[in-house]
Amino acid sequence: MLRITLQPQWKIGHHQVEDGATLPVNALLQLLAAVQTSGSIAQAGREVGLSYRHAWGLLQQAEALFGQPLLVRGRGRGSVLTPLGEQLIWADARIGARLQPLLESLAAELEGALGRVQARTQAVPRLHASHGFAVAALREQLAQRGVAVELRYRNSLEAVAALAQGDCDLAGFHVPLGEFQAPAAQRYLPLLRPGTPLVHLAVRTQGLFVAAGNPLNIRGLADLTRPGLRFVNRPEGSGTRMLTELLLQRHGIAPRQVTGFDNTELTHAAVAAFVASGMADVGLGVQTAAHRFGLHFIPLLKERYFFALPMDGLARADLEPVLAVLQSPAFVARVAALKGYEAAGTGRVQNLSEAFG
Repeated sequence: MLRITLQPQWKIGHHQVEDGATLPVNALLQLLAAVQTSGSIAQAGREVGLSYRHAWGLLQQAEALFGQPLLVRGRGRGSVLTPLGEQLIWADARIGARLQPLLESLAAELEGALGRVQARTQAVPRLHASHGFAVAALREQLAQRGVAVELRYRNSLEAVAALAQGDCDLAGFHVPLGEFQAPAAQRYLPLLRPGTPLVHLAVRTQGLFVAAGNPLNIRGLADLTRPGLRFVNRPEGSGTRMLTELLLQRHGIAPRQVTGFDNTELTHAAVAAFVASGMADVGLGVQTAAHRFGLHFIPLLKERYFFALPMDGLARADLEPVLAVLQSPAFVARVAALKGYEAAGTGRVQNLSEAFG
């Protein structure tokens, strides 16, 4: 099976300079990230496969282009990034968080298209799901085992609607536990038949992202109305956006009272990167994203994530390899290792009535 990976690429240069003379930004970003971790230009160069001379030359080229330093070098104290260097790192993190699901979806579509051109006879399951860390882990596990799927990242409501219309074979959606389960599930139930089989993916924790150390002393949803506090939201139609609206309603908070309510980022990781880079003060998402971006996390509730299948999904030969991976000990362990995820029920099969009563 062919595996396609797409990556964003920066280009920075003066408009009058030929493209061939532009700064190799991807190499620079890797070097800066390594310096940030190690505090040593020499060690950072070794980690990214550059000689000390080449690493120095790359830094000097970049600093000449920007007109200011990217590093502060101190005798015996190593090297640290300047605010400009840090901003470049954060900009790259935001780009990756925003574009990763789109690029992965496009890569999966290309893999499927090339497979059809190669006259692959076996049907390839179509997986539609909101972008999440367990879903990304599933794609990795499927690729490692040579199981082909066409993955498309869509919000939960779009995924379930696609299943109802026969446009996908597995639809990912998530529903909070507790008081919000009934109103959240009601979004999906009209699109799903009562006996629809579900495969449990995980339980995960949702909460507020704030800067490391919580310098603004944010304690919960009520703080979102504080003057000057900047919120970053998820797009309409996403399960987390629905959850945000339910939480605000419970606290008697109108969306217009929240500064930044209409500012959105596509994924949990993108929200976390936005907060971590200082462009917002608080966002809502899964604990894994907060952990990966070094943020303080304020847990609010837990939710279940499911894959809905067609009525005959459990008997279909093309879905059998996917279900085998979902129920494999290796995948269960991979989900359990994600911060804020619980894998006790991963791979369990239920029908809609059993899951929601």
